[in-house]
Amino acid sequence: MSKQQKALERLTTQPTPSDITWDELKKVLEGFGYKELKNDGSRRKFFNKELEAVINLHKPHPGNIVKKIYIGQVIDHLTSKGLIDKK
Repeated sequence: MSKQQKALERLTTQPTPSDITWDELKKVLEGFGYKELKNDGSRRKFFNKELEAVINLHKPHPGNIVKKIYIGQVIDHLTSKGLIDKK
């Protein structure tokens, strides 16, 4: 199982783990063809050219742990695009 697959499995686990890192989230999105675009400050956009889809996120700081609300938004987005099945 690849690191991207392991990260995706953690991301979709219910209840959502409270220790998912930015790097794990980024790996999952990059695995689905999303590219990170930097905005002002800690705002980030992930753009998938093929799907013409954008996910807006806030990069955590000073730590590296992503808030559960953002994980939920990513899961909902990936589900709506047909990239994953919601558990």
